[in-house]
Amino acid sequence: MLTGDDTPTSAGEVDVATRRRRLAKRRKSQGFSQESLAERLGVDPKTIRRWESGETEEGPQPWLRPKLAQCLQVSPEQLEELLAGDDEPATNDRVDYSLRNPAAADLRTVADLRDEVHDLDERYDSAPSTSLLARTGHCLGQVAFLRANVSNHRVRHELLAVEAEAATLMGQLVWDASQRRDHATAHDYFDQAITAAQRLRDPTAEGRALLRKSFVALYGERAPETGLQLTMRTTEVVAGSSHVLAGLALLHTAEAYAMLGRQRDCERALRDADSRIERIGEADAALNLFSPTQPGRLAGSCYLFLGKPKLAQPILETTAHQLRDRSKSQAIVLGNLALAYLRQRRLDEAVGALHRAVDVVEATRGGGGLNIVFSACRELRPWRNVDLVQDVYDRVMTLMTA
Repeated sequence: MLTGDDTPTSAGEVDVATRRRRLAKRRKSQGFSQESLAERLGVDPKTIRRWESGETEEGPQPWLRPKLAQCLQVSPEQLEELLAGDDEPATNDRVDYSLRNPAAADLRTVADLRDEVHDLDERYDSAPSTSLLARTGHCLGQVAFLRANVSNHRVRHELLAVEAEAATLMGQLVWDASQRRDHATAHDYFDQAITAAQRLRDPTAEGRALLRKSFVALYGERAPETGLQLTMRTTEVVAGSSHVLAGLALLHTAEAYAMLGRQRDCERALRDADSRIERIGEADAALNLFSPTQPGRLAGSCYLFLGKPKLAQPILETTAHQLRDRSKSQAIVLGNLALAYLRQRRLDEAVGALHRAVDVVEATRGGGGLNIVFSACRELRPWRNVDLVQDVYDRVMTLMTA
């Protein structure tokens, strides 16, 4: 069998690809992210990724399979079928055929493209964005081409939904890969996603892209007033569709107020966010975007912006203890924790947290974590001749060179 680039593949490689597609698809149909399924099973999220990527041929260990079957709502026999693979054509074969013959594009083609975008999106927080850019851009191009050339209304409608997801992810990747410098291109992709979502009349998809636009304003352009307008607009758009996105928008509204020095408004927004988050249900369309560590991460950041590192420190310590997944979010928390210590002149703790942040940034290359590490290094200048500070400087210089 040939893949999309005409590279021959063995039967074993096809089985691995099929296993990844079918197992991941079943997980998503039951409302699990890789992280939430890992938590339910008591394993590391990386274990789920290995099962679905085919890195481990044997799949889940025997003693985990009954519990996995229960989570996925399948019988033990059906789970074995999911893991064994079937005779479906590989994703690239179906999509490539549809690209050559747009009239043949159907809902199964759309499902394959959607699965590809979901797989890439799930890797965003743990993989370097540069490693995902090409595949995501290629997928977005395929979706846009098919949407412009298919005649079936339902297929075109579903392609719009995939376009909104892929364009949002592409905006995230471009901005992160540029170390949060390429604001214009990121905005272009987010605007593409918003347009697609509005045509769909999908407030959740629109809200997700709007929220990402607010990040560019807040953390890239350093325009808190613009960011505040975008977070408040997000809250309005998703008011009846997603408590997750409403809660996240309110958390970032709080951060915008903190950047503006408006502590009372900031703390009110944090309380409002908590109220929204308490109402999140399993049917929320954006459930995969929520993590229990987000309120602490944002509250800690807020108190740093408000110039209150003593209030930020315990919040960030608790959040850092909860986050052990070597994700881009973990790097941001550790970087902010380093700043909280440093602004209290607690040098040893600051350098320790900074080393841990660099550990994560070396693996993920996340632009947000990298920028905070650089900020901490600038604040360390008065101690640049201290040996332990010089050690972390050397690591950061190596990171910049790489």
